[in-house]
Amino acid sequence: MEDTALLLIDIQNDYFPGGRFELDGADAAAAQARAALDFFRERGLPVIHVRHESPQPGAPFFLPGTPGAELHPRVMPQPGEAVVLKHFPNSFRQTDLQERLRALGVKHLVVAGMMTLMCVDATVRAAGDLGYPVTVLPDACAARSLEFNGQAVPAPQVHAAFLAALGMGYAQLVPTAAFLAQHGR
Repeated sequence: MEDTALLLIDIQNDYFPGGRFELDGADAAAAQARAALDFFRERGLPVIHVRHESPQPGAPFFLPGTPGAELHPRVMPQPGEAVVLKHFPNSFRQTDLQERLRALGVKHLVVAGMMTLMCVDATVRAAGDLGYPVTVLPDACAARSLEFNGQAVPAPQVHAAFLAALGMGYAQLVPTAAFLAQHGR
């Protein structure tokens, strides 16, 4: 595990109840992400927080300088934990994430975060394309409902479909408790 890092993607206030873009199950996902975070901290393993800001005019959420763009209190970084600021769904795009991982000697990523259907998906696929083995903690991720051609797609189905697709070749899907148990908790 010494070459493994926890990547917490966009666990930010706007995704929680009262935020500008609430996700289904954000609180439950953040609780699982916190369990993984505690596990990595207890072992002195690298943790990287990713925070999205939407600087485009008219963006509906993650506006710079707003409370909604801040990381959620449940997963606030501690001194020494990296925070990568991004402006695109893919956490590697126009950021220093890849350089940080190389500097830390990271070979494997464990991913938790939000949204399953956008930033988690884009980042996991990019990590796979860069050669990283990735483990996604499905219960530490959250999604929202979508609509396609007038058909409502409930959040649990969106979440399941995106995870199923990632599990076909980009990531190993392991519930948080099972991951912690496999690695000694």
